[in-house]
Amino acid sequence: MKLKSLQYLFIAVILVITCTFWAFNKVSFAPDLKVGQKIDSLNGVYVYYNGSVGNVVGRNTTADGYNLGLKYQCVEFVKRYYYQHLKHKMPDSYGHAKDFYDRAIADGRKNKKRNLVQFTNTSKSKPQVNDLLVFDGNIFNEYGHVAIISKVTASEIHIVQQNPGPNAKSRIVLDLNFKHGKWTIKHDEILGWLRKVK
Repeated sequence: MKLKSLQYLFIAVILVITCTFWAFNKVSFAPDLKVGQKIDSLNGVYVYYNGSVGNVVGRNTTADGYNLGLKYQCVEFVKRYYYQHLKHKMPDSYGHAKDFYDRAIADGRKNKKRNLVQFTNTSKSKPQVNDLLVFDGNIFNEYGHVAIISKVTASEIHIVQQNPGPNAKSRIVLDLNFKHGKWTIKHDEILGWLRKVK
């Protein structure tokens, strides 16, 4: 096969893969689900179906005017969870998912914008139930992603998430590794986790 033909084949394969990932985040293969439909819950806080990752229905605010975020984005769920279940309001109630993590803050220090303690992935502190997990952006979702840790074992964390894509699950399990006195969640896009400390 000639070099030029191999180059065209390579480009075609990359395009097919890119289009497949794009479609997985944009096109629902579950027509029985409707935007705004309850699909899960954690500690009495509901997870709603959002369809396409970029879909926005409107802004959700509390009765006292606190901004929970855009319905039914991932940020809206984690902020609603912290507000309803943990009775926590963030001083800065705005920002994309990846903005919840501040790269300038050292492991175990206070993130003042969120009024939470921030841990890096890798950290001396093991992730805990109710921690807010932050994913960096990628070429398919530049805004990142956030979720809530619902269970922790010696080798896994379980998370609950809203708006992971029209065909992804609200609950997934990620590997957790302990080495040289530090904990790492095995996922290339995880920046770290935040925690409400009494």
